[in-house]
Amino acid sequence: MERYLMTHSLLSSWLYAIQESPYEDATSTRDSFAEFLQVLRREPTQTTEAMQNGIDFEDLVTAIVRQDAAGMKKNPEWFDAAGRIANIVRGASLQHRARKTVEVYGMNFVLYGRLDALKAGTIYDVKYSGSYERGKFFNSTQHPMYFELVPEANDFVYLISNGKEVYQEHYRRDEVADITVIVGDFVLWLTENGLLEIYKQHWKAL
Repeated sequence: MERYLMTHSLLSSWLYAIQESPYEDATSTRDSFAEFLQVLRREPTQTTEAMQNGIDFEDLVTAIVRQDAAGMKKNPEWFDAAGRIANIVRGASLQHRARKTVEVYGMNFVLYGRLDALKAGTIYDVKYSGSYERGKFFNSTQHPMYFELVPEANDFVYLISNGKEVYQEHYRRDEVADITVIVGDFVLWLTENGLLEIYKQHWKAL
């Protein structure tokens, strides 16, 4: 039976397009549905300033953990905040890749994710955000997806920074949605909107 790749970023793009979820940084000038179609077709997308900040901040945290002298010299204005996060994830398995096959509505999906850090039963995800309010990531599909991928983990912690302050948002396995239910909703929505074949065409799992 054919298998299809399913990622948090695809589900996140879909939910943002249909709900305009507040946990993603966005501006009113973005066409979220057009962006979702780009993701669905796996077309190259432009890296926004917010996305690049997230990449650069995470790279700085990793450089501090690994004592990479060259990497630690970049974005020095973030060093203190990144160092506090590095102290939390030090000793963790970094960029831990995980996958799992599940069946939903008669289709086989390969759930896939790359965890920023996994340590002692806790998944950590590093975020850079220009603004933060408590519960910002409550509706994110990331922690439900990663809990499904890592059965030994019972805690998920978002480590969020604006480059100066560090915030934590903590979720336990027993209080989050079942990702397979969300995947099912996604499949039904694609079917109802005539987009399922586009998904099947571009997201076949190797």
